[in-house]
Amino acid sequence: MSEVILKGLKKVYDNKVTAVHDVNLHIADKEFIVLVGPSGCGKSTTLRMVAGLEEISDGELYIDDRLVNDVAPKDRDIAMVFQNYALYPHKTVYDNLAFALKLRKTPKDVIDKKVREVAEILDITQYLERKPKALSGGQRQRVAIGRAMVRDPKVFLMDEPLSNLDAKLRNQMRAEIIKLRSRINTTFMYVTHDQTEAMTLGDRIVIMKDGYVNQIGTPQEVFNKPVNLFVAGFIGMPVMNFFDNCKLLKEDGKYVAEIRGVKFVLDEFQQKALTQNKVEPCDIIAGIRPQHVTVGQGELTAKIEVSEMMGSEYNIHANCGTDEVVMLIPTVDLETDVSMGKTVNFTTRPKLIQLFDKKTGNNLIWYDAESSEANAPVCKSYDF
Repeated sequence: MSEVILKGLKKVYDNKVTAVHDVNLHIADKEFIVLVGPSGCGKSTTLRMVAGLEEISDGELYIDDRLVNDVAPKDRDIAMVFQNYALYPHKTVYDNLAFALKLRKTPKDVIDKKVREVAEILDITQYLERKPKALSGGQRQRVAIGRAMVRDPKVFLMDEPLSNLDAKLRNQMRAEIIKLRSRINTTFMYVTHDQTEAMTLGDRIVIMKDGYVNQIGTPQEVFNKPVNLFVAGFIGMPVMNFFDNCKLLKEDGKYVAEIRGVKFVLDEFQQKALTQNKVEPCDIIAGIRPQHVTVGQGELTAKIEVSEMMGSEYNIHANCGTDEVVMLIPTVDLETDVSMGKTVNFTTRPKLIQLFDKKTGNNLIWYDAESSEANAPVCKSYDF
């Protein structure tokens, strides 16, 4: 078992700046968890507390039911892969891979077997006698991962391991990590600011901002059920469209979203959720994802400012009054002229509209202020 449990983890520096506030997280055995958020959100600090590279100011950290707050990094049975590879430049790839095992005084034949097994998995056998300066960025990162693998750690920690690679290499290495995960079958904690990495790699995603956890959930959950404006705007490419100065009304006993004067009667699920949450009519910010916009019908109008033909779809930037709207429109069967300067009608299905309280920024359907258990998703789930 390689469970990792964070209970109320907090980091306060000597200058009284709090970098991480009350992080509660239960990472299951063999789970791949991704911490994601903008620079300075506390994700790397959280990872470094798990690694033992940062002292824990408050809270408890358990690895395999063992409290490790005061356990030295070398005794936590974890392995960490850094952003800058951290390879020994004067040693060969073989010696870099073997270094940790030599420190443990592992027999030479065991070292050789493990090094060559890992090299085979990572396809770096042909580079074993080279030094790091003779390798590409992607090859160096494989060596850094391999150096961690030979130790058979209980927990793999990765701190933005792909950020120094170009776009093509990042895509390749992301695929390699997915394949690697299925082969070594251990627990992963992975930090990134790249939401594409988070969405493709993680079993669950922890979204952080200003040292706080905003939401924990599967990639599908955080995409479809963002708990607040920050999560909605951070997850998804292109980012969600936000319509300001909208209203949530109640007409004939039903909730209605009014967006720029156009009314959308919400669907049965939304009606039940809003009723259960006892939501009163209020000013809202409405959110609609670019993928959920339909052009050529509806009462909303926008003037197209940029129209990019991407092959299978158009990427359109338009102006809807004071709101900018991005639309991803499939080219198949498109009958509307979407060239620059044209004014088009558009709409969406009411069930796809996200409703955010204008004062708090919280999603009126999904936000759960009472959720305080470690590892509980910070959003409501309904069984309608």
